[in-house]
Amino acid sequence: MSRENIAIIGGGWAGIAAAIELTEAGKQVTLIEAAPSLGGRAKTVDGKGTLDNGQHILSGAYRDTLALMRRIDIDPEKIMQRLPFTFMDNAGMRLAMPDAANLPGANKLCMVWGLLRARGISLKTKWQTARWMLRLQKQGFIPEEDCTVREWLAAAGQPPEFCERFWEPLCLAALNTPASKASARLFAKVLQDTLGSNEAGSSDLLLPRVSFSELLPNPAARWLTGHGASVRLGCRVQRLSPSQDGWKIESLAGEEVFSRVIIAVAPQHLPALLRELPESTESARFPAPPATFSPIASVYFHYPKATTLPFPLMALSGGIGQWLVDRGDGLIAAVLSGMSAWEELSREEIAWKLHLEIWSITGVSTFPEFDLFIEKRATFAALPNLARCPQQTPWQGLFLAGDYCWANYPATLEGAVKSGLEAARLSCGRQLKNRFEGGRM
Repeated sequence: MSRENIAIIGGGWAGIAAAIELTEAGKQVTLIEAAPSLGGRAKTVDGKGTLDNGQHILSGAYRDTLALMRRIDIDPEKIMQRLPFTFMDNAGMRLAMPDAANLPGANKLCMVWGLLRARGISLKTKWQTARWMLRLQKQGFIPEEDCTVREWLAAAGQPPEFCERFWEPLCLAALNTPASKASARLFAKVLQDTLGSNEAGSSDLLLPRVSFSELLPNPAARWLTGHGASVRLGCRVQRLSPSQDGWKIESLAGEEVFSRVIIAVAPQHLPALLRELPESTESARFPAPPATFSPIASVYFHYPKATTLPFPLMALSGGIGQWLVDRGDGLIAAVLSGMSAWEELSREEIAWKLHLEIWSITGVSTFPEFDLFIEKRATFAALPNLARCPQQTPWQGLFLAGDYCWANYPATLEGAVKSGLEAARLSCGRQLKNRFEGGRM
């Protein structure tokens, strides 16, 4: 057995990042995924063409994710539409960052400029919010305590109506957790790295032009196999245990021994893999992964090809809908995040209510065909003071990767990628070159 034989259990974005980092460094890598394809909770639904299991949006601040794409010969600018940050809802509010936001050093002032020029917001609210944003920048975007986002906004004097129409939709989009329950520190970190960042393009919206599987998972699978890595799909790990030579992995394919293992599965699957490992004082103190989750429903409406939204990404106010994404050619995706009243409705009721909201924007009254996907445990709930799993485990040669391990961020693709890169470096004693030191969310 080669000393450099490393197994990665889980082929989501964290596992993919770890596999690319190790393969590029010349390590012998085996990526094991239980599903028929890579991507985890951010991929195309099998048999549904270009429909994804969740309508994800990337940010210009996802620097490690964008750099990872480039490393395997993907040009993000060709497969994603880059737009300056614009918030528009169906009730007349519009806040847009000017084009100067792409100039280095200008982003912070552009947020203030965008606020002052916004529509559907009172002058008093504009000044209150602009002063608060400038104050947050001076304070480093660190709340004094990790209360809920709603409590944090109230303490800052943000008007309730503005919170409901602007801050709460942003909180749901970023944390997949309602503002009444979400962590203020995690939300502040998102604001710091996007709207409050001084790096060019950080606040930009990146809308995929391709399916999510073609955004990274499928090209990564091709790159990995083309560079000597083993990618095993439809292979569920049944048992993990230490052995004399490292770690033994048991699956339906048989037993194999690896020198080191990175576990990159979703948090709900981690306890089963750790259950039979040797106990120690350190392992007894090892924190459990998050156990509270938030769902996401994605509804894809197939309208006539000429149907468009006023802006590719729109917030919904006053109904059950939260966000709409114009995918082009009449395909409009509606996103419902976090635990809410929509969970009590039938699939048909959800689709009909959303169609009524879309009708009021597009003028298209005919109820179209639709596809609805519900991911009940789409992300961990980003609650205040949430304990996170360290990536270095008490068991020698065993490491963790996943968005729930990256303590500064909520459940994001960037957090998953960062954790995968870090797990790869830890598995090699941090000998790999840290290409993205200083990269932000």
